[in-house]
Amino acid sequence: MSDEQSNAMSPDELFREENYTDQKTGAIRKLIPVLADGSDDPDRATAFFGSAQVMTPMGAIPLNFALDGDTIGEAAQDFAGKAAIAVEEAGKELERMRREQASKIVVPGQEGNNPGGGIIT
Repeated sequence: MSDEQSNAMSPDELFREENYTDQKTGAIRKLIPVLADGSDDPDRATAFFGSAQVMTPMGAIPLNFALDGDTIGEAAQDFAGKAAIAVEEAGKELERMRREQASKIVVPGQEGNNPGGGIIT
């Protein structure tokens, strides 16, 4: 498959997007399947995705997660539980990255911008 074909948008896989927010906790994206003419596609399911941010010492980390439900109300009820899972997973990933950085082996003479080691004159 050529690059041009892999980047082509399929008219059979289009969605209309609606965004909802409570302006406090986060946002919900509602993806409504549509046909190539823009009309709703009743043969495919609507999907909901939540998004939020968690503040860390390094700054805000965006969180995105799928939500269960057939209506925006059901998706909103699922938001808190899925956001908590996403925060927990992000915390585990940050801890893994921190441990990985802390365990890097420092080879004498390889510190800083002086890869040859020794004293710069």
